[in-house]
Amino acid sequence: MEINAPAVVAEVTAEFERYEKALIDNDVAALDAFFFDSPHSIRYGGGENLHGYEEIKAFRAARSPAGLDRTLERLTITTYGADFATASTMFRRPAMKGKIGRQMQTWARMPSGWRIVAAHVSVIAEPE
Repeated sequence: MEINAPAVVAEVTAEFERYEKALIDNDVAALDAFFFDSPHSIRYGGGENLHGYEEIKAFRAARSPAGLDRTLERLTITTYGADFATASTMFRRPAMKGKIGRQMQTWARMPSGWRIVAAHVSVIAEPE
């Protein structure tokens, strides 16, 4: 298995960047489309545990669009073969003084393209 094949890293990086733009723009339809439409998809967030595409979709529809701007730090895309990848990043938001966010996504290549099959978002106190 080839780890970090340049062409695969480029594909996943482009998808991650499209996801990030949709997140900042609160493009709910695009955000929904990035997740694999399956009861097996999972998203754990700061205050929610979402199991299955329908729960993830309902969360997006109800989420406030306020305060979504953020800056990313230490984005790491790692690919495993041609069809599996992780995207890990830390982020900061103006409203999160003294805290840092962390986000991890697991991506899989499906017949419809790259999709997120699992995600975790959390916020912790700024490490000293």
